[in-house]
Amino acid sequence: AVVSTQSTGVVIADYRKKSAQLGQQWDKGIPIEVVPMAFVPVINKLREFGLDPVLRMAAKKAGPVVTDNGNFVLDAKFSAPHNWDLLETKLCRTPGVVETGLFVGMADTAYFGMEDGSVEVTHRPPTVQDLSRS
Repeated sequence: AVVSTQSTGVVIADYRKKSAQLGQQWDKGIPIEVVPMAFVPVINKLREFGLDPVLRMAAKKAGPVVTDNGNFVLDAKFSAPHNWDLLETKLCRTPGVVETGLFVGMADTAYFGMEDGSVEVTHRPPTVQDLSRS
């Protein structure tokens, strides 16, 4: 969950997503919500970006996962690090993409539910913009 309307955002995730480098532990890819009629062109565009997208299929019903908004979810795997800011911009500017699971620069604090039930908290280091505001 991310609070994106606040000046300081929060991410809450489980321990499998905690890593120093994106993809070190979580290897299922970046979730990308897409408009159903655009999912094939979006898949082709994601491949141009160096991603390996797969339409997420439902586990308890036939067919793809459908979001509350009636959209599909692609899981875009990657084999090498990217410039995540640039990739997020490219993804958000791709017609048919509704949202991505990257959350670049959106959170100041992350809470990770650990396997033993504890919670680890990490904070984003201050940026130049943060320092100029204070």
